[in-house]
Amino acid sequence: MVQVPATAGVPTGASARDALELRGVFKTVDESSCPGRLNFHMHTFHSDGQLSPETLIEQAIQLGLQEFAITDHHTVNGYRLAKQYLEDWQWKNPASIRSKGGGKKVNKLPRLWTGVEITSLLNGVEVHILGYAFRPHHKAIRPYIKGHSPRGPEQKAEAVIRAIQRSGGIAVLAHPCRYRRSPEELVVEAARHGIDGIEVYYAYDNPKTWRPCPKKTPSMQQLAHKLNLLQTCGTDTHGKSITRRI
Repeated sequence: MVQVPATAGVPTGASARDALELRGVFKTVDESSCPGRLNFHMHTFHSDGQLSPETLIEQAIQLGLQEFAITDHHTVNGYRLAKQYLEDWQWKNPASIRSKGGGKKVNKLPRLWTGVEITSLLNGVEVHILGYAFRPHHKAIRPYIKGHSPRGPEQKAEAVIRAIQRSGGIAVLAHPCRYRRSPEELVVEAARHGIDGIEVYYAYDNPKTWRPCPKKTPSMQQLAHKLNLLQTCGTDTHGKSITRRI
């Protein structure tokens, strides 16, 4: 069985520190993390979502998220606008923030990480690979944030994984149970190519109240542990609320 060290593909310098910090966040992920504390899979209308970046940020603040990412398909335009809006919001609202429902006050805004979702080919099957904490201006990631799916050799999963990692980021296989081949086969193959993690906590049956799939999550937890892969979570929001998918 393929074994991949948890630090595979991490560069040196400031980007390495960011990647290591996010790895630490991912190591805290469990079935209760999403959607109230962490959410690493959300879309805006800059790809196939319905939310504006600004509305997404407002919901993240109201919900009391601690760490999150916008993962639009093949673009970081939504991320950039959200980052600017978050910075402006902090400037205009320097006082402590109270979470939705009059809950506990917090002294900092949620942290927004760079994110993207890239369509690629793995073992002849179309899959989606999430990239986090990369440098958007790095030349390695540029072919993948032009607003459309890559073609040719750049579409291969190994090329996508390498590009994310070379630009300082972490590569994660999104919703591994949604493809035309078994998740076991695809995750092992992705690990062989150096993937950093898999999206373990995902609501495959799209319930009204988001929760990880009770049938598929345990096997993905075991597989991630066996292959020494990071485990991530996300709602894969495409609708009007960041607390669910649609």
